[in-house]
Amino acid sequence: MFAVEVRDHIMIGHSLPSPVFGPAQGMHGATFTVDAAFFTEDIDEHGLVVDIGLATRVLAEALAPLRYANLDEVPAFEGKFTTTEFLCGHLFEMVAERVRAGSLQDNSRVKKLRITLHESHVARAWFEGDL
Repeated sequence: MFAVEVRDHIMIGHSLPSPVFGPAQGMHGATFTVDAAFFTEDIDEHGLVVDIGLATRVLAEALAPLRYANLDEVPAFEGKFTTTEFLCGHLFEMVAERVRAGSLQDNSRVKKLRITLHESHVARAWFEGDL
């Protein structure tokens, strides 16, 4: 498979109210580096997987509602632990929705998507799935 991966970032605030999270139970901030990888079986007649500009825009649009947000106040996240893993799955759905709607102008060539959140220089999580 071929892939193009683009990167952005978000800054959020949240708490993880369970003893399992230790000091992260309280309100704290996080800056996530976010990668979106778009996979195709082959490159197109122009030698592309997807247009990097469109891929960058799709990722930015998916991240926009979370930028500088207190995730504890996002209605869709009520009752959820907004862990790095959880956010990977959420952002996968937001990006996948845009890909399926044709935002990449790829003629449905993208077959798989991976969203990676880098929590720090030593820890990251991802969600990967077929489209």
